[in-house]
Amino acid sequence: MPRIPLLSGTRLVVASAPADARILRPPAPGRPTDVEAATREALRFPLDGDPLEALAAGASRVTIVVEPPALPIGNVLGDPRALAIATVSDALAELGVPSENQTLLVAGGLARRASRPEIAALVTPELRRRFHGRVAVHDAADPALAGVPAGAPRVRLARELVETDLVVVVSAAETVLHGGPATLLAATDAETQRRATAESLLETGGSEGWRLATLVERTLAAQVPLFGVSLVLNHPQFTGPLRGYPYELDAAERIARSPLRLAFSAAPEPVRRRVLRALRGVRTTAAVLAGPPSVAHAEALLRAIELRRATLDEPLDALVISIPGTTPFLPREQPNPLLAAHLGLAHALGMWRDAFPVREGGIVILVHRFRRAFERPTQQPYLVFFRSDPVARDPALLAAVEETVAADVRAVEAYRAGRTVHPLLPFRDWEACRPALQRLGAVYIAGARDAAAVRQLGFVPIGGIGAALQMARGQRGPDARIGFLLAPPFFPIAVREPQHS
Repeated sequence: MPRIPLLSGTRLVVASAPADARILRPPAPGRPTDVEAATREALRFPLDGDPLEALAAGASRVTIVVEPPALPIGNVLGDPRALAIATVSDALAELGVPSENQTLLVAGGLARRASRPEIAALVTPELRRRFHGRVAVHDAADPALAGVPAGAPRVRLARELVETDLVVVVSAAETVLHGGPATLLAATDAETQRRATAESLLETGGSEGWRLATLVERTLAAQVPLFGVSLVLNHPQFTGPLRGYPYELDAAERIARSPLRLAFSAAPEPVRRRVLRALRGVRTTAAVLAGPPSVAHAEALLRAIELRRATLDEPLDALVISIPGTTPFLPREQPNPLLAAHLGLAHALGMWRDAFPVREGGIVILVHRFRRAFERPTQQPYLVFFRSDPVARDPALLAAVEETVAADVRAVEAYRAGRTVHPLLPFRDWEACRPALQRLGAVYIAGARDAAAVRQLGFVPIGGIGAALQMARGQRGPDARIGFLLAPPFFPIAVREPQHS
């Protein structure tokens, strides 16, 4: 019976997996490439359209759109996107657009607006010293957002995207909702972003978010030349106690048997949090592609999936997913119950291709304490889901609460001041869980310490993983296929279509 170490919040939980359990783990990180050289090559030879040199000819102002490095989830050193941004800025200067005429637009979507230290961390120290242009952080609630032509009357864009001669998007190919044209979508109004959902984070079909993102790209391309740079990121490489995890099964067994695990588990939570923050991985780049943002992103995403995916021969009856103690946006904080559910059901379970990884009516077991702790002030908008009325599973009540929250001037002003996330973000996060919830028969929360919070989201609180597995076997049968997802990092899962007799 294999022992599987799972990171739940700041705790390291060791689960005894059934002998026939399917352990899902990603492949080891791929071969790194020189980011600067690969970026310059991509600028000269895009997949489609004109090279950057031709688009920048005659341009006097250029906007470089970048994304906060919130994805991939986890602590990494030297995010490769910073080198790509610096290379693009230098290339524009060489083409006659000095940094004084460049605008760096941080498109953070509905997450808390980036602070000055977070903006500084987006670029290399060398670029910080020599960049003399303007830095703007997108405000999704700004009443001065620019309208678009009649083809898309409900979409409003950051003025930095339209009041320029060229827009260059620099992002990483993570999902259909993160990177590429979705970076442009993250620079639109809050109501448009609220509609950005997807059945699968890796397939464009059925993705309203991808449709909106490409609509924004086409609309903007009719007014301003567009160019995209997409990075294919490798999985992070850890050293020290996490060496080889989660890519090597021997590493998982070594961690499960290590006496340091017991000392770590006995330490106070602040100590565990500091230890986890010190265990950083190194993230490298496998390739850099360029062209129209949607073209470069789609090709880069396909390469990233092939490089980082695990394969499942058929869907499972039950899947165990541990939830790390971090939010999917910056600043990194402890997730509240809704964000924990989002990480498991929308993000980890949304990274599938070809078929959903759990059978219809199957069970997902989220390993997390689900305590109602809301980091102040960032996560205060999430409190509306945990008031006396259980709004999460009542569509009419949920819609009424969302309408009220969207009109809350104080909540919107707190977002605009950079104190909290946008008040619509919790509703989009919950909506992102819906594709999984519509397929699943039940969601168990193993190790829950706040049963009321679990039930308010419509889930089932259970004492531990062992008890949850027993319940899953009882519901799905003694021969139920059980899987364990080793994460973070979360990774693509290619699932073969279920066979019907």
